[in-house]
Amino acid sequence: MHRKLFLACVVTAALAGCTTSAPTVDTSAEMTFDGLFPVTGSRADQAWARPDVDLSQYSKIMLQSVGIEYRPGGESGRSFAARSRGGPYEVTEEQKASFEATMRDAFLEELGRSERFTIVNEPGPDVLLIRGGLLDVVSYVPPEPVGARSDVFLSKVGEATLVLELRDSITEAILARAIDRRAAESSGATLQRSNRVSNATEIRRLARAWGSLLRTRLEELAAPRE
Repeated sequence: MHRKLFLACVVTAALAGCTTSAPTVDTSAEMTFDGLFPVTGSRADQAWARPDVDLSQYSKIMLQSVGIEYRPGGESGRSFAARSRGGPYEVTEEQKASFEATMRDAFLEELGRSERFTIVNEPGPDVLLIRGGLLDVVSYVPPEPVGARSDVFLSKVGEATLVLELRDSITEAILARAIDRRAAESSGATLQRSNRVSNATEIRRLARAWGSLLRTRLEELAAPRE
């Protein structure tokens, strides 16, 4: 395979994950408005990449958040009828702050484990910009009823769509993009009593899974190849 096309496939794998067959950039398909082509064989819901990208110059990564968007219109869950419908429920400011801190810390922790890439805060000629955001975040965790104890068992506490882009940090030219929607669910999707500790654990599990996948694929990209 042509070296640059191979690198494009690995870049996409860095964003999208692995499948049994190597992901490939479909240059016969229609190009996006920003010069990317769709990727086939990706584990992400959707992925695109440049066919001529070359990441061999990068040894550092810079993380940039473009924000988190929450699905509007969630139920308050204060009444029994609203709680019994299973949500989604409104996300309080306290929950938003906790969710955002958990996602940020888990991503930084996982990417900080890289033996190849160093996390930096400033752009440079050897710095790869990783820009990420979360869209349509929903919560299936009802608020605790006032003045009464009520056990709630959940198979998942929420879900979100992750959008990741790889860009050159100097020019901000986009190199690849992937979109992936996942749920923060208990191991094996079994029912689990809902409380602040268990819910935070599942959210952290989701964030670490995304961060670990990205770190692993980027390190595979940086490995010496013949």
